[in-house]
Amino acid sequence: MKSLLIFVNCLLIAGTAPAQQIDLSGKVVDSLEQRPLKGASITLYDANGQKIQRLLTDSTGNFKTKTDSLLAKSASISFSGYKEKKILFSYDGLLKQYKLGTLYLYPEASSLTEVVVKGARPPVSFKIDRQVYKPSQFANAANGNGVDVIRNLPSMSVNGQGEISFRGSASFLVLINGKPTQGDPAFVLSQLAAGSIENIEIITSPSAVYDADGKSGIINIITKTGAEDGWMLQTNVMGGVPALNDFNNRRYTNPQRFSVDVSASYRKNKWDASGGFNYLRNDMAGFREGDVYTIINNIKTSFPSTGERSFSRYNYGARLALSYQPNQSNTISTGFYIGKRFQSRVADLLYNNSKTDLSNNSSTAFTYFNQNTQEKEGVFTLANLDYTHMFADKSKLSFSGLFERADLTGNTYNNNLRYPFIADTIQYTWNPTTNPLNAYRIKADYSKSIGRATFQAGYQFRYDEQNGNFVYLTKVLGTANFVTDPAFTSRVDVTNHIHAAYLQYGSSYKKLDYSAGLRLEESVRNLSFSQANAKSRLSLTNLFPSVQFRYKSWNRGVLKAGYSRRIKRTNNYELNPFPEREHSETLEQGDPDLLPEFIGNYEVGAEQTFSKGNFFVTLYHQRIANPIQRVNKIFNDTILNRVFTNAGRATQTGFETNITLQVTKWWQFIAGGNIYKYQIKGNIFNGTIAISNNSWVYSINSTQSFTLPDNWIMQLSINYLSLRATAQGEDSRFVTPHFTVKKTTKDQRWYAQFQWLYMDGGLKFSNRQRITTSGTNFFTTTNYIYEPDQLQFSIGFNLARKNRKINLPVSEMGEKEF
Repeated sequence: MKSLLIFVNCLLIAGTAPAQQIDLSGKVVDSLEQRPLKGASITLYDANGQKIQRLLTDSTGNFKTKTDSLLAKSASISFSGYKEKKILFSYDGLLKQYKLGTLYLYPEASSLTEVVVKGARPPVSFKIDRQVYKPSQFANAANGNGVDVIRNLPSMSVNGQGEISFRGSASFLVLINGKPTQGDPAFVLSQLAAGSIENIEIITSPSAVYDADGKSGIINIITKTGAEDGWMLQTNVMGGVPALNDFNNRRYTNPQRFSVDVSASYRKNKWDASGGFNYLRNDMAGFREGDVYTIINNIKTSFPSTGERSFSRYNYGARLALSYQPNQSNTISTGFYIGKRFQSRVADLLYNNSKTDLSNNSSTAFTYFNQNTQEKEGVFTLANLDYTHMFADKSKLSFSGLFERADLTGNTYNNNLRYPFIADTIQYTWNPTTNPLNAYRIKADYSKSIGRATFQAGYQFRYDEQNGNFVYLTKVLGTANFVTDPAFTSRVDVTNHIHAAYLQYGSSYKKLDYSAGLRLEESVRNLSFSQANAKSRLSLTNLFPSVQFRYKSWNRGVLKAGYSRRIKRTNNYELNPFPEREHSETLEQGDPDLLPEFIGNYEVGAEQTFSKGNFFVTLYHQRIANPIQRVNKIFNDTILNRVFTNAGRATQTGFETNITLQVTKWWQFIAGGNIYKYQIKGNIFNGTIAISNNSWVYSINSTQSFTLPDNWIMQLSINYLSLRATAQGEDSRFVTPHFTVKKTTKDQRWYAQFQWLYMDGGLKFSNRQRITTSGTNFFTTTNYIYEPDQLQFSIGFNLARKNRKINLPVSEMGEKEF
């Protein structure tokens, strides 16, 4: 009957006026990211609201159809996850074409509280060059930070030192809402509350649009977004119970763990403002046991040790961002950040030294107590200004600028005391350092769509300067005075500047999506040292090509392939040629002639989506020139010198995979992993020592989620990293299981959560790692035991349920020097 009425209505209209065919066209894009929405639905209606035609957008977000202007009076545009848009047509005369232009769809507003997933919504989706993960699926990270989220992803692992590895490498680039950061990834991610992250994009074959930095690729953190006028206030509070195991430590006997973070935002008409404040105290008790020996002139010196190795650490910061959009074509935004981070590492060790003459086996012994404290402190200030203009033809031009100031200071206190009378000092040294950094970045980008194709071009200039002052003082025993040791005291001045330009082209043909690009970079690194007025300069010009393919080969199945050339740049810490006292048995030293690593990344893979989840597998191969290694050599009979050096060439071949499966309505199964063979060959210390090492390495991350009645969720996760070969030895396996129980109120505004982190239960297998290195005349092994069985309670509240974009500035360059 309904179909008959539509037919009669069409006849009536046709009987009163002749049909007027016109070409109706337009483009549907995301309102925030300005990206085209493929598969968006356009439905045409007559004057009575009856549906007369439906069509979908293509891969570039465009649509075009012929329709009768006398019949079609309105349209609705919809896409999953976005608010429906309705428009009325107003025809002017006898038009042959009716161009709707660019139609912006706004993301659906949703609660900032973590969602209790009751359906089969997979936490991973796929795009041409990346995998996209939903952090809300990982309840074990709900009250943590970005690092707690990252450790759940198949390509990622976190070791006992807190270092993050992406496909086995700690070198990767972190983006925040598409903006690059130059800070240490672990530090940058630790500054982001997990609750503020909407998506995490893993880009293993980046295009030329992105910085070439990062050996393994790029991690893009997308903060939660929204487009409605309104306000939001979100707050979370966490507290940890006293340590269940403090290892009977002498100095740090009561680790403190608590946090509070507040985020607020407001949008009205043309203005958008957001701000935030966070404080985190996250101490950790620990223990260390090690064994070292050296052989010099047939004398073997052994110095095994045991004792406390604990951390006291806190950070806090405030952020403010402001955006103004005077019209549809122009947007201006600015941001400001100031924050402080402090860390104190205690290593109080009892050494049992002995010397043995290997020619006659005669020996002597000596026991002493080493009290070592290393403090690092940084005050970071950051300001940015961005401008974007949209032209009439919908091409886009954007400019951005950033300034960063980092006031970095540190102190290392090393006190060797007689034992058991630890009031008697044998030697006391103090190493104060100042290392301020000023950094700048300016960037311009242009993009334009031409039919199915998209063209992009851009230029970027980066500059930073750092003036480090490293002092080594030795106390005059019996007095309060210190004297400077010129052998370990120096001033190091470093400047870096990088010019970069890129071209990128992408399009599609039938079932194939493809893109290709080329990035040109010219970089200059200048170093100067106060000792002997020494200088060093490194000038490089490099091309970084990239290409990506994605072919829809079968039902919901995709084949993909890609190549990109990447670079791992040196940081100032790796370049400082003057030894710094790490603790009693170790000095650390850089190399001013250190070369950057260059990496060729090749990969092929497949993706499959099915009704209850999805699956992917990727094979990859990396060829690495100038791999940077931290290796040991003897400084004297009781001190090893850790030195950064290039070590020939290396290769890495492996595959990564992940499966997500909604086993039942209440059980979601997620498991992923990465397995690869790493091989390194070459020479170190100016060719004097040949090295060759290889091993298979694998990591497994698994999360089992159980949705219970009344908005309860229970989750068990485990992260496992296998034994890994290094240039002179190996790092042992590292395992961290976690358990979480969470209750959310019906209105999604409150939640309460209990976490049992680093589960161990006295089995002595969790949160510990042994690191071993050796050479022809030395051997060292150290077992780091970090506090297991950490219990935490947290509560969160959202005053308003508007889902707003928390797009706050993040410190870019100085934090890696912390």
